[in-house]
Amino acid sequence: MADPNRPVTGYPAAAGPPPNHNGYPSAQPPPPATAYPYAAPPYYNNYPYPDPYAAQRNTFLRRVIAILVASTIITGTILFVIWIVILPRIPEFQVDSLSVSNLNLSNSLITANWDLRFTARNPNKKLTLYYDEIAAAIFYDSLSIADTTVPPFFMDRVNETSQEVRFVASGAYVEKWAFEGMGKERVEKASVRFNVRMVARVSFKAGAWRARRRYLRVYCGDLSVGVALNKSSGNLLGGQRQCRVGL
Repeated sequence: MADPNRPVTGYPAAAGPPPNHNGYPSAQPPPPATAYPYAAPPYYNNYPYPDPYAAQRNTFLRRVIAILVASTIITGTILFVIWIVILPRIPEFQVDSLSVSNLNLSNSLITANWDLRFTARNPNKKLTLYYDEIAAAIFYDSLSIADTTVPPFFMDRVNETSQEVRFVASGAYVEKWAFEGMGKERVEKASVRFNVRMVARVSFKAGAWRARRRYLRVYCGDLSVGVALNKSSGNLLGGQRQCRVGL
């Protein structure tokens, strides 16, 4: 019988180790010291640790962007003010005279000399101009017949200068349509229409301020030179001609 004076704990006694083949309880190694009585819950690292330097980098980037924007606005404002104060204007070109000599058209070949005189004007009151490279060519319609270069020259404020240019063609090949066109004009009009084109590299300067070099394109069209079929020389008809100029 159970002892009535023995306290009741309410929990059954823990079972001992199972007996071995001799009937004695088998010895079991003690549990490891690191064992836990309950299983640890799984660890989920869904939220990375915050970067302590992220705020500093964002602040630095914002400052760099703000500096760049401010520098662009300031530079643009300064250039705009300079532009308004200086008010740059495109130079003007005019053909004063054009003559042809020793003209000979034979077997789709042309031999001739052209003497061109033109005037360049600088209408700017605060800008000086320097032409350091000028390429010039004489055309019949769209066909280039002869080309040359013009020596560099300088133009002061509100000033003009005249230049003389010579083109030489010695037995240059002329396409059939151009050869026939010049012959037809000489028969019907006793003249030939030539075009002059120039490309100039020019620098604009106002005091210490100097703009980058720009290419100036000059086109002087429909320059009729009176040279009949039985003549080999002639001069520009109709007087001086204004040229179209663009950057």
